[in-house]
Amino acid sequence: MKNLVQLCTYADRLGCGTFADLTQLLTGKLQGVFGGVHILPFYYPIDGADAGFDPIDHTKVDERLGDWTDVAALAQSHELMVDVIVNHMSSRSAEFIDYKAHGDASSYASLFLTFDKVFSRGATESDLVNLYRPRPGLPFSKIRFDDGKERLCWTTFTSDQIDIDVFSDAGQDYLGRILDRLAAANVKMIRLDAAGYAVKKAGSRCFMTEETFAFIEAFAQKAGARGMEVLVEIHAHFLTQVAIAKKADWVYDFALPPLVLHTLIAGDSQPLQNWLEISPRNAITVLDTHDGIGIIDIAADKQVGAGLLSDEQVDALVEDIHANSEHRSRKATGAAASNVDLYQINCTFFEALGSNENKYLLARLIQFFAPGIPQVYYVGLFAGENDMALLERTAVGRDINRHYYSEADISAGLETTVVKHLLALIRFRNLHPAFQTGRFECIGTNAQLLSLAWRASSSHLILEINLQSYSFHLLAESEGEIQTLDQWRDFDSWVFAHTEIQP
Repeated sequence: MKNLVQLCTYADRLGCGTFADLTQLLTGKLQGVFGGVHILPFYYPIDGADAGFDPIDHTKVDERLGDWTDVAALAQSHELMVDVIVNHMSSRSAEFIDYKAHGDASSYASLFLTFDKVFSRGATESDLVNLYRPRPGLPFSKIRFDDGKERLCWTTFTSDQIDIDVFSDAGQDYLGRILDRLAAANVKMIRLDAAGYAVKKAGSRCFMTEETFAFIEAFAQKAGARGMEVLVEIHAHFLTQVAIAKKADWVYDFALPPLVLHTLIAGDSQPLQNWLEISPRNAITVLDTHDGIGIIDIAADKQVGAGLLSDEQVDALVEDIHANSEHRSRKATGAAASNVDLYQINCTFFEALGSNENKYLLARLIQFFAPGIPQVYYVGLFAGENDMALLERTAVGRDINRHYYSEADISAGLETTVVKHLLALIRFRNLHPAFQTGRFECIGTNAQLLSLAWRASSSHLILEINLQSYSFHLLAESEGEIQTLDQWRDFDSWVFAHTEIQP
């Protein structure tokens, strides 16, 4: 993937709601802004248990969005990243319906995981208590088969999402057919969704086992043979992320969002500086996604070690986010929402910073300086606020940050000052040569001053953010030309001076 800022979006929530509309937006009003785009699940159907993350048919585009021809058309103008939901499929899939109808006689029987298949000798209380869980309760659903018998099927997330056995012949064939279909549409990168839960083994936490690492490595090789890179999506202790980075093409830097929030809310950059010294360089950086703001990524894990923030700092951060959103995020998080995640806070990043435009742009500036390829979520592109109406309508916590934008919303949003400055920042990140060929450096100073640099042979950048005044100073040098930037409008001027874009 090119080292250019990517957009992350649903195909039906940014404009009129089809692939053709999205292509028109990216090649029209957003022409030249993004180098790539991550399209969240667009498979049939897009409106299942978790906004498309429970495909009935993983090889079929939902007809409401278009078809594979439309996907390939978008791939001509922007590098495409798409999801492979590797852990599970819909309970309404043809494969699972056949399994329910014929039981062990089904040709798909080996595709699915049951309690007995993992715990063939039974499970102790300790086995079940130690299972690593993203949500409350045990990962099993009692399913009545057509012969009247009931079985415990493994369902990590919801009873509508049936876990598959990725090591079975049927599982390997299923995943191989998906990779073939995506490669044919010129997809450049696969996002391996929920990969940490993909392998279950009795006696383990059933999360990120040695076999999981082996599976990820093997899957990446199969994708690579088809010309696609792999991004692994796992929320876990930061040392786990560092370990995964050695096995995959790309990992998310999920520690960055909460650390940036801690930096800008508490006025303390030391934990962020500590992380940037060791963070994986093959990272996709984000501040916001279709999921919540991860807390587990910076917290302690009893079996792994201390976190990037202390327990007291984590507690303070969670409460500060709720307070900054005037407690709207509390209505979408934990037991208040049906789609609960034990380790995430559901809130837009803009509201997590108290809807403070200066702090929001500082957060994006930090993200763009952090090692890796930056990705901007579509709600974040418009500095979006929490969608309380959608949350009330669906009672799904994550929907607070999954707004549907109309064409009029997009046109109005692009005219706001904060979005104009963000677009200029994106173009600056894409165009300045130091980001392309330089070496990242975190300049240790003190906790109240964050200083980051990119140094190349003929260009360099030095960023300083004062966490007492919340001001910034940037020295930008390219081929002997030196500029200093310390106002958001300076980025607009820099972009105008280095491209044909006119104000």
